[in-house]
Amino acid sequence: MTDPLTPFPTLAAEGLNLQAVFDLASLPDDVLASLALDAGERGRYTQLLLIGHRGRQLWQTLQARGMAGEHPIDDFSRARATQLFAPGGALAGHRFRVLFPSQQPVGLRHLGELAGWHHDSPFRVGVHANWGSWFAYRAVVVTDTALPVTPRLQTASPCDSCSDRPCVSACPAGALAPDFDLSACLNHRKQPDSPCLDRCLARNACPVGAEHRYTEAQTSYHYLQSMPAIRKYY
Repeated sequence: MTDPLTPFPTLAAEGLNLQAVFDLASLPDDVLASLALDAGERGRYTQLLLIGHRGRQLWQTLQARGMAGEHPIDDFSRARATQLFAPGGALAGHRFRVLFPSQQPVGLRHLGELAGWHHDSPFRVGVHANWGSWFAYRAVVVTDTALPVTPRLQTASPCDSCSDRPCVSACPAGALAPDFDLSACLNHRKQPDSPCLDRCLARNACPVGAEHRYTEAQTSYHYLQSMPAIRKYY
């Protein structure tokens, strides 16, 4: 029986182990608008594939292959999504366009909510009851397929039943309560010798999905990747 999270096992085998299929016609208007499809594309494409990863497997795959290029995770994810449509691929012969990763903004959070992957957390990273916050969105593709639509994962937010809120007390900037303060968070990260430079202490304090927690190297890589943009724009 096909795992509903991984209708494309070849992707899952390399760590792209979160996958969802949507009918474009069923997407809310604001989500559809965020895709910025022109009239021709709206007539040509029928479905959207959302591809992500959870846990450490994608990182392990990339470490074994080598992290070449300026954006190795984006490059790898785009290439693997494209291979689905190549001769011999699961979707060979179908038309497609990769919308993400690209410079075009796509409503990833809303797609994650529709898939049932994403619940809001106090530290503003999506969280799921099974794998916590240790997941990310890696590719969005529109295509002319007629695949079975992936049922939405029906899980409650783990934050709703969390009374201790260890993430809130772990934040050294006090940025999580009573409401999230982005400026306080980013200003603390930019400080010399900040303990939040290459990790989020609040995120690390969350006990949900501990078995999927990124390695130290994986966590550091992702957080350091964001710092140039934070220093430039904030």
